[in-house]
Amino acid sequence: MKLSEKAFDKAVRRAISRIPEEIRQHLDNTMISVRKRPSQEMLHSMQLPPGELPLGLFWGASRLDYTETYPPLYPNTIFVFQEPLEDFCDTLEDLEEQIEITVVHEIAHFLGINEERLHELGYG
Repeated sequence: MKLSEKAFDKAVRRAISRIPEEIRQHLDNTMISVRKRPSQEMLHSMQLPPGELPLGLFWGASRLDYTETYPPLYPNTIFVFQEPLEDFCDTLEDLEEQIEITVVHEIAHFLGINEERLHELGYG
């Protein structure tokens, strides 16, 4: 499935609005950025096997690293990668659901939530 940038951005907004408020509230100081695909720097930092593309990426400091004397210098960013998500999904409904799962997964990295807990919450 392929969408225009504008249609994909709308799908991202709809997907984020479906995230439960108790999770979505952690996006207050986080930017959501849509990219066609991850940069080489991003891929290198993730240490993925060759040819494997992520659906999203959290870029910033984990909340576990915050202290009163060490606040983050820049806002955290969650990158949502359009082309890998489109390749992964067959319908707009599937796409929005996968974007929601991807953003929640990236918020979990910020909060220090592990994969097991994400599965328990239905996002793994």
